[in-house]
Amino acid sequence: MQPILLTPRDLAVSSSLLMLDGVLSLALGLALHRQLLVAAFRMVVQLLIVGFVLRAAFALASPALTLALVLAMVAIAAREVAVRPEQRLVRMGNYRIAGIAVAFATGLTAILALTTAVRPHPWYDPRYAIPLAGIITGNVLNAASLALDSLLGGVVRERAAIEAQLALGATIRQALARLVRQSIRRALLPMINTMSAAGIVTLPGIMTGQILAGLDPVEAVKYQILLMFLLAGGSGIGAAAAAFLAARRLTDSRQRLRLDRLARR
Repeated sequence: MQPILLTPRDLAVSSSLLMLDGVLSLALGLALHRQLLVAAFRMVVQLLIVGFVLRAAFALASPALTLALVLAMVAIAAREVAVRPEQRLVRMGNYRIAGIAVAFATGLTAILALTTAVRPHPWYDPRYAIPLAGIITGNVLNAASLALDSLLGGVVRERAAIEAQLALGATIRQALARLVRQSIRRALLPMINTMSAAGIVTLPGIMTGQILAGLDPVEAVKYQILLMFLLAGGSGIGAAAAAFLAARRLTDSRQRLRLDRLARR
């Protein structure tokens, strides 16, 4: 089965649905038509740029360029993780935690997939390494940001309860254990919901794209299952890393809660 190549005319026709959203915004007074236009324009420009960059990366097949692109994605994702929480650690603490969590989770998950399941030759082939790292990074971003926001906010909200446990003889690890568990659980729930609905409620976008591109549906399902496992694993690693690193940052060797390490609002 040959893939069906889209023409600019095909994309223009599909954009009529976006125009329908704009008409609805004007008719109902939603004031979203300009935001829709700007978002659509940015999306098209960004995706076209990514497409040409990936085409060049695939053609060059340079390990250095592949690593540079992956590191750029990790850096951008880490920045998003750092700025999303309401609470901020001093001395760029959010950025440090986010960088370690995203880099570790993405690197470990992507390398495991490339060297065991996908097995391209060479294993760092950009045609496989960049897309895999990209999709893993996106899910790690969501999980790590939820975990970091939940942990930092929970510590501020439950400061009295934590200090009361410390006064009664609990270690700082015991006092923060419930918050750490809650943070990781909150971060993993979206991924669990996605896996639970895949195939019955929704057809995942990646699988749908592969089928439209001509891949056998059963083979597309195999890739989707692999990706779901990778995304769930990466999300768990990223969430756990963010939560444990944040908890460690807010404590010290004297078993004290160090809220002075949070930036004043």
